[in-house]
Amino acid sequence: MDIAPPAQTDLEVARSVLATEAAGLRALADGLGAEFAAAVDLLAGATGRIVVSGMGKSGHVARKIAATLASTGSPALFVHPAEASHGDLGMIVPGDAVVALSNSGETAELADLIGHCIRFGLPLVGITGRAGSTLAKAARVALVLPEAREACPMGLAPTTSTTMQIALGDALAVALLTRRGFGAADFRQFHPGGRLGARLRLVRDLMHGAAELPLAREGSAVGDALPVMTARRFGCVGILDAEGRLSGIITDGDLRRALGPGLLEAAVETVMSRAPRVIAPDALAAEALHVMNTPERPITALFVIDPDGRPLGLLHMHDLLRAGMA
Repeated sequence: MDIAPPAQTDLEVARSVLATEAAGLRALADGLGAEFAAAVDLLAGATGRIVVSGMGKSGHVARKIAATLASTGSPALFVHPAEASHGDLGMIVPGDAVVALSNSGETAELADLIGHCIRFGLPLVGITGRAGSTLAKAARVALVLPEAREACPMGLAPTTSTTMQIALGDALAVALLTRRGFGAADFRQFHPGGRLGARLRLVRDLMHGAAELPLAREGSAVGDALPVMTARRFGCVGILDAEGRLSGIITDGDLRRALGPGLLEAAVETVMSRAPRVIAPDALAAEALHVMNTPERPITALFVIDPDGRPLGLLHMHDLLRAGMA
C-alpha cells in the first residue's frame, strides 16, 4: 500500500528537537537561584564521595554526571537504586553526599536510598521535575527542573527533561571544580590517555634534552653552524650569546633568504632571526602546539628555556604528532 509522505522532513524534525531542548535549557538557566548555590555548598562540604543515583533514563544521566564529577576533582560514583536495595546501600557511608535524579520524583526504586539518607543524616540533593514530589520533599536541597515540553511528538519520551538533567549535572561539576581551583595540571592527572591526555602532558615530558640541542655561539661563522644544524636534523640551530642565553635561531628558511656570496663566512648573528618563540618546560603540550601554529608564521620547532633564557631542550612538531596531539 502507499505510504503518505511525512508532514515534516527529517531535517525539520531535527531542528524542532534541538529548538525544543534549547528552550528547556534557557528556562533552566533563567530559573537557577539560591537552591543551586545551596546544592554546591552541600556537595563541596562532603568529606567522602558524591553518590549519584537514578532509574531508567535518569539512571543513564546519573552515570554520566558521576563520571563528570570524578574526572573534574570531585570523587564520585554511580549506585543503581535497585542494587542499593540489595546490599549496595553499604557503599554509601557517613561523609558521603547523595544526588538522586527522578523526573517524576516518585521513582519507587529510590525509596530505600532516600530512607538510607534520612536514617544516617546523609545530605541529599534531589533533581526532579516536580516540586511537590516525594524526592523534592525528602531532599535537603531540591533542584526542580522548569516545565518544558519533551521533544518527541507525543511528549512522552524523556528528551528535554534528560537534556536538562545532564546540563544541570555539568553545571554542578563545573561550579565545584571552579570553587576548588581545579586547573589543567589537576585535570591532567585524571586524563592520561588519548588526545586529551597528550594535550595535557608537559613540554618537559616530550622535549629533546640538552645533549641533543643544535647550538652555536654568536661570532661563529654560518659555515661552522651548518654541520651542527644538519647533524641534529631539527631544521634549525639556536644561537647563544656570551652568557649562554638564546639570542636567536637560524632555520632552513633563514638560510634560503640569506643565500648569496659569502654566506658561509658570515657571522651567525647576521643571518639569525632574533627573539625566537620559546616555551617553558612546565607549559602544557597544548600551549606549545598553539605557539607553533600561530597563523601569521607557523613554525616546527621550539626551544625550551629556563627563566634566565638558557636552552634546556627542544620540542619539534614531530614530537607532538608522535604523542597523539593531532
